[in-house]
Amino acid sequence: MFQASRGRRWAVVLLVPFLLGALLWAFWPVPAKPPAHRLARAPRAPRAAASADKPIRLAQASAPAQAAPAPSVPAPAVNRALPPPSPRALKLYQLGKKLGVHEPRLEDPCVAPSGTTCARTALAPFFESLDALSSRESSSPIVISAFGNSLIAGDRIVDVIREELGATFGDGGRGVLTVDRLANYGPRVRAGFARGGWEPRTLGEVKLAELPFGISGIYHRATTAKASSRFALDREPRGTLWWLDVPRAGRLSVEVDGKELARAEPQGSGQAQALSFDIPEGARYLEVIAEGRDAVVLGVVLQHQRPGIVLDTLGVPSADANLFLRAREDIFRAQLAERSPRLLLFILGGNEAKRLEWGRSKLTEVEEGLRTFVRRSRAAAPGSACLVVGPIDAVRGGSGAKRLVQRPYLDEVISIERQIALSEGCAFFDIFSAMGGAGSLARFVEAGLVHEDLVHPRGHGLDILGQLITDALLRSWVDAADPSRQAAIAPPLQASEETR
Repeated sequence: MFQASRGRRWAVVLLVPFLLGALLWAFWPVPAKPPAHRLARAPRAPRAAASADKPIRLAQASAPAQAAPAPSVPAPAVNRALPPPSPRALKLYQLGKKLGVHEPRLEDPCVAPSGTTCARTALAPFFESLDALSSRESSSPIVISAFGNSLIAGDRIVDVIREELGATFGDGGRGVLTVDRLANYGPRVRAGFARGGWEPRTLGEVKLAELPFGISGIYHRATTAKASSRFALDREPRGTLWWLDVPRAGRLSVEVDGKELARAEPQGSGQAQALSFDIPEGARYLEVIAEGRDAVVLGVVLQHQRPGIVLDTLGVPSADANLFLRAREDIFRAQLAERSPRLLLFILGGNEAKRLEWGRSKLTEVEEGLRTFVRRSRAAAPGSACLVVGPIDAVRGGSGAKRLVQRPYLDEVISIERQIALSEGCAFFDIFSAMGGAGSLARFVEAGLVHEDLVHPRGHGLDILGQLITDALLRSWVDAADPSRQAAIAPPLQASEETR
């Protein structure tokens, strides 16, 4: 009897993978020819788009193709196909279905029309870089510079983007890092382990800091001698220390496994400096040490030279586009040009909507700030593609019928961001609609996926947002190579056009 029972248990164990495989086969077609790093999934046949009351799974269906004359656009050098979903993505799809999440699709406007078709879209520079990674033609990493507020400052959303794209196109390393976390919780994906006294300052603070910022929007100032920050190494061959040469500042040294590798000697010029160094093979950790007080670190860059995705998390709590303009322009331009990103990613809008509600800002200021920030960033990285992600759903607290009611000005901010993105030749992703539109955050709250402040999603709530952005990018990458869809790509808007 015991043997029979054990046999039944084994039969169930063996049957579960078979049933899961059958379900995956029903939803995901047989993979096409594999790209460089992992098997790619063949494009699905066109399906009708989801209606507002009929949500579908993330990255599940293509929008219907529209009839168009035969395009004159050359075929892509690689076969663009959606990668098979990761185990995490499969779980998020199921959770998203329960929460009413819709199919993620972004607007990738045409920036080079060719008759009735489009020869080049806004995201083409980034997509061409993905092609080079897929075909193994790239010999260096591809950088994404992600600017945003507290939604990405904790890394969770961009972690999903980084990991999902890295699994398909390769992992290029960590990129821009900070001396320490801004809070004593959360992951250390982009921070070292600090010891001694370091004072962090950000451009999101109410009172403007006395020293200038670079692209990270953060600096750390040593308040004690021998303050240090340690970074575990992952076979990175080269690094860079970004520091500020301020008067009376102590020296900064870079050590690897206890041996000095490079030294920054302040001269009091007030200028930002970049100290680059080679890292010995097999080194285990790198340490930045302030040999005296007032040494200022703007950031540390660690990445590989191998092909793959590098995502620089440039998130600052409480930030909006106008606050990012507090970064000193010459430092901002020099550091962003050094990073040479292929995609500028702006995830903003939540703080703009709150400040409009509180009467601390005006719609004209919101529009001017974002447009200026986008233009400044694109001027520093002229070869980059650009994607603006609108704000997520936002609610008020309250009680009774007024509980979890949508905040005012959210629609206006989404409209402004979309208009600026398309008129400036950037793509736009309405993540508010993708997460389910009005009332979506209330469903996230009821599922326990939002912090008590009713502002910041947490856990799998953040993961879903990261998966939505990832899926929207990958689907657009595939669609941009489909000749039957070229005529459906919208032209960029003019700055004066109404968009909502």
